Amino acid sequence: MPRVYIETYGCQMNVSDSELMLGVLAREGYSAAAEPSEADVVLVNTCAVRDHAEQKVLSRLGELKQVKRPGSVLGVVGCMAQRLGPRLLERVPQVDLVVGPDGYRGLPELIARARGGERAADTTFKNWEHYEDVPPVRETATSAYVTVQRGCDYRCTFCIVPMTRGPERSRKLTDVVREVTDLARTGTTEVTLLGQTVNSYYDGTHDFAELLRAVGAVESIRRVRFTSPYPTDFTDGVVRAMAETPPVCEHVHLPVQSGSSRVLKRMLRRYDRDRYLGVVAALRAAVPGIALTTDIIVGFPGETEEDFSETLSLVEQVGFDDAYTFKYSPRDGTPATRLKDAVPDDVAGERLERLIALVRRLARQKNVGLVGTTHEVLVEGRAKRGEFLQGRTRTNKVALLAGRDSWIGEYRSVRLTGTTGSTFTAQPLGRGQELAVVG
Repeated sequence: MPRVYIETYGCQMNVSDSELMLGVLAREGYSAAAEPSEADVVLVNTCAVRDHAEQKVLSRLGELKQVKRPGSVLGVVGCMAQRLGPRLLERVPQVDLVVGPDGYRGLPELIARARGGERAADTTFKNWEHYEDVPPVRETATSAYVTVQRGCDYRCTFCIVPMTRGPERSRKLTDVVREVTDLARTGTTEVTLLGQTVNSYYDGTHDFAELLRAVGAVESIRRVRFTSPYPTDFTDGVVRAMAETPPVCEHVHLPVQSGSSRVLKRMLRRYDRDRYLGVVAALRAAVPGIALTTDIIVGFPGETEEDFSETLSLVEQVGFDDAYTFKYSPRDGTPATRLKDAVPDDVAGERLERLIALVRRLARQKNVGLVGTTHEVLVEGRAKRGEFLQGRTRTNKVALLAGRDSWIGEYRSVRLTGTTGSTFTAQPLGRGQELAVVG
């Protein structure tokens, strides 16, 4: 039986795509290898959002070619593969195949051709491709990613995604519900709906509000999450569906990118500062106790100190639970590379340090205030500190607790007993102590 090893970089969509590729290859008799040295086929599933991610992959390919055996295949798949295409074959001679996100169905044939000595690339966009007939091979049974939308029609000036994922298209609601129902029958109780701008979902008949309600109604599904939404696609209907569908968790990752309306306009975001804050207010009014996280870019071309100060003030005003923060990374082919007034790297770096310090301070304040409260956690597995289990609240807080391996995949009520500022320690509650659970 041939063996495949897939190494995944980037977002949850890439994790889901790796599970999909395992499903494609499983139908051809492949099994998963634990290490690249044990595999007949090694695939590196890549991200192209920032240059750093691509450089990391190139470095890793240099390592993997050292363990490549005669007759084995080394492939690059995903967004970086889509962006660079056949150029990757020229740049790294040990790479045998390059496949973009719409080409995974053809992996068995491409691998066979590579074994015959033919190096090949498939980066053709297929606007019809949803891989409906391919059952993914998932790592865990309890929680699952479910892709509901592929591609993106928005044209943010900094973003490479429309060029690596193609145009937006949504799966039929009935197909999504069927997949979630099948998952629930095999023990899955938590699903995360994935899309590039997931709340712009529309299958020609049904919108994202209807999708949330339909998935939330599937028997045995206790938690529904989604990522990543676009701020102005939170219609009144979507917000109501979140509030009225009990399994929908009280957490939204709400990318803002900048707190300056002037910078947002240069980014071609479809909102300004006030509109974003209006979405925050609507979510908090409809879903009490909701946790909000975000993405922020500093050093975008033309960003002044005043613009950056507006970002800091928005972070304080919203009081995010956490934020993913980055220096602007130019991507070939995106409109932002043509903008003037580049921000010096040292200035962007200093701004990033200030932003990170603020985000950490506010997150710690919020988390310290939660110590002593009780929550329901889904026990996900062993923590990196092996003596503890790792659980996650509905508001996406990570808690470490002592317990048995038999708890993995179960829901437990816990009291938060301490925090490092980002994660919590927790004490499991006994029977009769669960009534005060808040999230």
